[in-house]
Amino acid sequence: MTTEESNPIGQDVPHKPTDDKEEVYYQGSPLLRGEIGRVLGWGTSGVVLVVIPILAWSYGWRFWPGFWLSLIFWVVGIALAFWPWVMTRTIRYRISNYRIDYERGLLAKRIDTLELWHVEDITFNQSIMDRLMRVGTITIISNDDTTPQLALHSVPNPRPLFEALKQRVIAVKRQRGVIKMDLG
Repeated sequence: MTTEESNPIGQDVPHKPTDDKEEVYYQGSPLLRGEIGRVLGWGTSGVVLVVIPILAWSYGWRFWPGFWLSLIFWVVGIALAFWPWVMTRTIRYRISNYRIDYERGLLAKRIDTLELWHVEDITFNQSIMDRLMRVGTITIISNDDTTPQLALHSVPNPRPLFEALKQRVIAVKRQRGVIKMDLG
């Protein structure tokens, strides 16, 4: 098919027309393995709080007030140990070829949507530990009023997602006719 057959005006088309089908690149929560520092910190704190009453009872500490304080320590300790898991489950990302939805909240939910044509810059960060855990952080800087900077933490297989987002941002801006002007 020649250019004139695909475009009756006879002009070259730099990209195919939009088909408006939304394709989801990633949907899910940050992975807990990417939050290993928090897991170790909060988990250690929780274990310490659980062990203190056990030590108090087994060594017969006279200053230990009793059962109710032990119960409080156990409940708080278990809650602290599970806190990183709860926090990662309260966050959800939905990344598609047109937008990024960032949902957060335990009881009340808030969803922010960032349209890809608003994106100014996108960065990728992966520490040594992140590489071992096969996760990473993609940070998106935009000119959106409600979400000027969005960091997507502990995303699995982050490099292919980063590359797809880079290409998609360019394509969406071309489709919308967005031109970046340097006034400096």
